[in-house]
Amino acid sequence: MTHLLSEQEIIRREKLKELQSLGIDPFPAPAYPVSHTAAVIKDSYTEETKASFAQVCLAGRIMSIRDMGKANFAVLQDSTGKIQFYIKRDDICPTEDKTLYDIVWKKLIDIGDIIGIKGYVFTTKTGETSVHVQEWQLLCKSLHPLPIVKEKDGETYDEVTDLEFKYRRRYADLIVNPNVRQTFINITKMKNAIRSFLNGIGAIEVDTPVLQSIPGGALARPFITHHNALDIPLYLRIANELYLKRLIVGGFDSVYEFSRNFRNEGMDRTHNPEFTILELYVAYQDYLWMMNTTEQLLATTAIATNGTTINLAPPYKRIPIYQAILDHTGIDISQKNEDELREVCQSLHIPLPPGIGKGKIIDTIFGEKCEHHYIQPTFITDYPVEMSPLTKKHRDKPGLVERFELIINGKEIANAYSELNDPLDQRARFEEQLQLMERGDDEAMFIDHDFLRALEYGMPPTAGIGIGIDRLAMLLTGNVSIQDVLLFPQMRPEKAMVAEGE
Repeated sequence: MTHLLSEQEIIRREKLKELQSLGIDPFPAPAYPVSHTAAVIKDSYTEETKASFAQVCLAGRIMSIRDMGKANFAVLQDSTGKIQFYIKRDDICPTEDKTLYDIVWKKLIDIGDIIGIKGYVFTTKTGETSVHVQEWQLLCKSLHPLPIVKEKDGETYDEVTDLEFKYRRRYADLIVNPNVRQTFINITKMKNAIRSFLNGIGAIEVDTPVLQSIPGGALARPFITHHNALDIPLYLRIANELYLKRLIVGGFDSVYEFSRNFRNEGMDRTHNPEFTILELYVAYQDYLWMMNTTEQLLATTAIATNGTTINLAPPYKRIPIYQAILDHTGIDISQKNEDELREVCQSLHIPLPPGIGKGKIIDTIFGEKCEHHYIQPTFITDYPVEMSPLTKKHRDKPGLVERFELIINGKEIANAYSELNDPLDQRARFEEQLQLMERGDDEAMFIDHDFLRALEYGMPPTAGIGIGIDRLAMLLTGNVSIQDVLLFPQMRPEKAMVAEGE
């Protein structure tokens, strides 16, 4: 199937041919000697600094043009923002040959084209800092028109809001919606702040395998692939936990990784099949230490990214999960068995997927009836052992484990444990997961025999945490959908593209 060109696309291709016929390369190879950015000029230019801006060189995309006959005002956008420039026929064509202006600039240049300009900075009669162009060069001809976005007084007020367009054509979204670009700049600041904090407490950043022979470390459905040379199935990782704990066994005291994980699950405002988790493991610490550290980490990160309407300053509330369920359902489930829990779900009108056990049922009750109530940061603590196959049993409370989940704005942001380091207990927990898998729970854990062998060498008492980086980014940038904090969220292939690929 051939892509049908719109009228504008056809016109731009004709302009491309005309440029080439004039001997102008629409995609020149040499580097362009940029000396200034739009932001530097607008932030630094004054009458006092005027002399230092007598010759500037910028490059960027044309975002608007105001035709004034033998002169034009236009707007150039680079990675730092926008700046107005003034281009006059006699300045760029001092000889009798006016082709570069009358033909090239006036007829063959479009909004969206990338150009380079050289000139001097001045202030217009209306007080706008601008560049008076003395030379210009086409650096890239745009063959696809940009979506029309309206602005007034420098503020964008008619942004592209079509979600299909925004997520599928993120490159165009970034061009026309400057606030979107700022979101991803803030996410980078967030990650840098986290790295700085963790490096400051002595943690070492590491990398672990994305392709794994066993999809361990979480309760999730994996993606399966095949390695041709080894002739074995492999799984895209659902978590990196078991590999990081192998490193604690190996003698590292503290390791972390920004892990790109993959889970073959549904998609909604808080779930994408490909996402980022920060996992941190620290030897000789427990979940109580990790709670305090998490409070400090998030408070520091919020400052670095200009904060949020949520108050991330410590301390956070700490509520046991059974108490949370009692608070929001009026039912004490702490002594109930699996059949009784199913009856509770029926009375609460909570549907249950087939094959799940006691732990998943409790998790479902909490997710349906409790989680959305916790807007300000809250640690939900002391989970039942059935919910936590990788977690150390509670030192004081039989039947529970030393675990917390951090809930903010009604969503889980982090999950942390005092890590289970008893290899015999861990084997028994894995075998319980295997039984759940045989019952039909397709998110139950596999038995990782090499990880059990690693534990048999001895792993010190360890605290571990996984923080959902994308959900934290949503919180700190004020976005309500995970797709808004992923540069390229997963989408169905375009029908035309699929047909064309065939």
